Amino acid sequence: MLFPAQSWRALRADLPASIVVFLVALPLCVGIAVASGVPAELGLVTGVVGGLVVGFMPGSSMQVSGPAAGLTVLVAEAVDRYGLAGLGTIVLVAGLLQVGLGLLRLGRWFRAISVAVVQGMLAGIGLLLIVGQLYVLAGAATPHTGPGKFTGLPGLVGDLVTSTTAQVSLCVGVATIVVMVLWDALPGRLGTVPGALVAVAGAAWATAVLGLPVDTISVEGLIEAVRPSLGHWGTLADVGVLATIATFTLVASAESLFSAAAVDRLHQGPRTDFDRELVAQGAGNTVCGLLGALPMTAVIVRSSANVRAGARTKASRVLHGMWLLLFAAAAPGLLGLIPLPALAAVLVHAGVKLLPLRAAPQLWRGQHQGEVVVLAVTATAILTMDMFTGVLVGLGLAIVKTAWETSHVRVTVRDGTAGPIDVTLSGNATFLRLPTILTTLNGLPSDRTVRLDLRGLRHVDLACRSALDSWIETHNGNAGVSVQIVAPRPAEDDRPRTVDATE
Repeated sequence: MLFPAQSWRALRADLPASIVVFLVALPLCVGIAVASGVPAELGLVTGVVGGLVVGFMPGSSMQVSGPAAGLTVLVAEAVDRYGLAGLGTIVLVAGLLQVGLGLLRLGRWFRAISVAVVQGMLAGIGLLLIVGQLYVLAGAATPHTGPGKFTGLPGLVGDLVTSTTAQVSLCVGVATIVVMVLWDALPGRLGTVPGALVAVAGAAWATAVLGLPVDTISVEGLIEAVRPSLGHWGTLADVGVLATIATFTLVASAESLFSAAAVDRLHQGPRTDFDRELVAQGAGNTVCGLLGALPMTAVIVRSSANVRAGARTKASRVLHGMWLLLFAAAAPGLLGLIPLPALAAVLVHAGVKLLPLRAAPQLWRGQHQGEVVVLAVTATAILTMDMFTGVLVGLGLAIVKTAWETSHVRVTVRDGTAGPIDVTLSGNATFLRLPTILTTLNGLPSDRTVRLDLRGLRHVDLACRSALDSWIETHNGNAGVSVQIVAPRPAEDDRPRTVDATE
């Protein structure tokens, strides 16, 4: 028995849920493959592996894995640089790294990645995805570089004004988006049928019946599209390949584990074991790499559809992989009827969902302006440079922001009419706050004794300690004055002690 511990009641819930997930996954798997510059069938292969391999493994019970829109730009760049054979090697090694990280129990640490960096990464990917698919909507060739996609937009507008074919292609894409949005807003049972599938099927029917001059998917066949590979290990000597592998590993792992955390909030079932989920994702990517298919992540759209459809166990995601396999094996010719502008419309819709249209304003209003800056800088770096550099820039900025915030120090000066000037330092005295400390101390009268209270300091780094020693020595050099330091005593005696720095 396939699921011995599962009751018939749970299976009756999982079976229809698996069909809903299959219908959601089908256009996305195909569209992501086409946008990535690989045969459409490879997107289905990744979806099948996500269901039949990752679906069986422990980790998360409800989330669904497959090709992700968030990796589209990165995959397209890898295919353009290293070809399909190189992509297989990259995905294979990235999968093995994920398995290793999971076995070392490092999966939980991916949750320590700044949310602003992840949102900025997805925002940059979403913008590149949207802008890139605008060219497909108009039946034009998509520029390879991120900046080129933006600088080519004026020329694209010119083509739309002068070309009837481009106008027809754009109309098909826009109509697909409209149908998707309106269909998903329908109440009742109709709303359970994915709007993307309805819109793509409608676009294919209209294109065929009306004979519209738009491009359709080029179909190779499942056997021809799959190119098994044991890895072209010589490419690992290329620094660019290693950087791409690192980016794949980071992005796919972070996206999967953030998705798992989000899906856990949608249901009351077992919580995700992040280390096991990372091993499962790595195993799936290893198989995808061996088959020369697209990389996978856990995907929130298909996962949330799985939960909303009433799935009870992991059987629903396994069954969705079986339906994808049956479709790819029995009816691959149907893919050739799908117009490219319709798939581009699906990806534009998916790209919009990657943008933090709600999260960014909420962060700004919640007094987290620094997080918004990290998000914006990460997205901009990805748009202007590349994915790997953009993520590194975002992580670096997030670390600097955190260091700045945690190194907060407060300097309080109380100057009475008589006696020494009381100066109190509290917080964390690091080199980042050294200008503030020295500005205050250097502004004190040089002819007055200073009582320097250090009991409130939780940490003093070497730069601040050296600067304080230097200032004390300089101030004590003035005739008739001194610096009295109030510091905590050792642990056995908590009473403060006063030390005259002139001694």
